[in-house]
Amino acid sequence: MSQITLLSDFGDRDVYVGVMKGVIAQINPKLTVIDLTHQIPPQNIAAARFCLMNAYGYFPKGTVHVAVVDPGVGGIRRAIALQLADGFLVGPDNGIFSGVLSQSPAIAAVELTNSQYWRTQQPSKTFHGRDIFAPVAAHLKSGVSLKELGREIDLAKLIKLNLAECSLTQTGVTGCIQYIDHFGNLVSNISASYVEGKTWYVKAAGLTIPGCETYADVQIGDAIALIGSHGWVEIAINSGNAQLQLHIQLGDKVEVCFERSRF
Repeated sequence: MSQITLLSDFGDRDVYVGVMKGVIAQINPKLTVIDLTHQIPPQNIAAARFCLMNAYGYFPKGTVHVAVVDPGVGGIRRAIALQLADGFLVGPDNGIFSGVLSQSPAIAAVELTNSQYWRTQQPSKTFHGRDIFAPVAAHLKSGVSLKELGREIDLAKLIKLNLAECSLTQTGVTGCIQYIDHFGNLVSNISASYVEGKTWYVKAAGLTIPGCETYADVQIGDAIALIGSHGWVEIAINSGNAQLQLHIQLGDKVEVCFERSRF
């Protein structure tokens, strides 16, 4: 497969994304480049982690995924490439890949130390997406092996993003908000598997929110908890913005309760 995906916080006002595509095309113009998103909030590694995790499984085996949300660019953080059973990840070692790796463990990992496969041996201190990650992805999809890209690193030492994990309680399960989407929907890290076949509701920020199946199960403007298309419990407002109206933020605690409620 010839696919490379790009995910970043670069936005679409500047030329950064286009330049990365140009670098890839210089190396191999036959490669297909797919934009996952470039609207990750600036420096928001947690949002990038979530988006990449939920997009990864929809691409053909062998796809190279380049993710660049990199507040530590030019510093001591490592530039890495990972091989998984069905694809590759290229980007900074800052926890951005920890969501994908929680579902699809890495087989091998290297630090990108071989400058032969960079755009230049003197890369910018602020734009490794252009000078290291994009060219490495292009070379990887053009037949260069992972081990040629740099020195092997211990998989156990890859940086993980510290999010509160789900934990079972006497009445349900607790978790946290791991992502807030374009609509203001509040996506928790509580999997749909916890609530299947149960009557449930959510407690968050002092509120009690009914668990339903569709937005239409509540009146316009009312809060609702449901399973989103990504398979996580989320909090929404029917035809509204849950983040703005409920004042719940990234990382805030969420509790799903399985006791029958008064709704």
